[in-house]
Amino acid sequence: MYLNKFLRLALVAGVTSAAISAASAADITGAGATFPFPIYSKWADAYKKETGNGLNYQSIGSGAGIKQIQSKTVTFGASDAPLKKEELDKSGLVQWPMVMGAIVPVVNLEGVKPGELMLDGKTLADIYLGNVKKWDDPAIKKLNPKVNLPSVAITVVRRSDGSGTTFNFTDYLSKVSSEWSSKIGSNTAVEWPVGVGARGNDGVAGNVGQTKNSIGYVEYAYAKQNKLTYTGLINKAGKPVQPTIEAFQAAAANADWANSPGYYQILTEQPGDKSWPITAATFILMYKEPADKAASAEALKFFKWSFEKGAKMAEELDYIPMPASVVGLIEKTWASDIKK
Repeated sequence: MYLNKFLRLALVAGVTSAAISAASAADITGAGATFPFPIYSKWADAYKKETGNGLNYQSIGSGAGIKQIQSKTVTFGASDAPLKKEELDKSGLVQWPMVMGAIVPVVNLEGVKPGELMLDGKTLADIYLGNVKKWDDPAIKKLNPKVNLPSVAITVVRRSDGSGTTFNFTDYLSKVSSEWSSKIGSNTAVEWPVGVGARGNDGVAGNVGQTKNSIGYVEYAYAKQNKLTYTGLINKAGKPVQPTIEAFQAAAANADWANSPGYYQILTEQPGDKSWPITAATFILMYKEPADKAASAEALKFFKWSFEKGAKMAEELDYIPMPASVVGLIEKTWASDIKK
């Protein structure tokens, strides 16, 4: 059962039908990243119960979310690929991090338990480059001498849509593989050398869950909700690490939000013995001069509520809440940069 897909349909369908009536004028509209969808849907449900105001969030990928906010069809956009300060200024946008999480490789291998398989960055890049084609390749066997690896082809699953998850995943591959960096690079969409495309984190999770001998990459909450087999990774310090909230927090602790113009931060391949190497933040985009100031104010109320009351809910889904000091910076940004 793919819970996140159900939640997305239920949330959007429920609010969209309500939007027909005048009573739904206060509903908040947003679109973008699938990476944070599990926590946004959880916050939205709790916020609706407490305030009566709904959230119509379209979980359609970071690239589409950026396009929708730029075309002013939503009150806010959401992206895991942050925009640089010059891009924000050009579009008249404000950006801030809403929550942090992590991307994990997931596999469908008979007899292999979550966390049992270990990969390093170069081997993961080589799988996605098509250089490592079978599960019993010497590179994988060297890292996993005690795991019974089948001599079968690896089915590679990747995103087909413009994706912030892909941006962070390919940023990581570019840092750990010179061949990936020179041939493919990092972006929300790339020219994949191999693989089967799937839309959204939920699409990749569903594809891997249904396809034997496959590998994919998803935000950790999707792996957990769909009971997928995640792998461990060798981090920048050369240490084997498992995807845990402690490992995500260790990587996130390196972020210097106060000195990052537009809060632009990439959290992949962070130093530290305990750091998970594919950690990421997800961002909100809004206009400095919103066309609908009432809708903008309502969205900011939701985000303020989420910062104040949503931390425990985020941790329950293995996301990392923004530290109080960073929330203070973000609220100052709202006060100075978004016209009321």
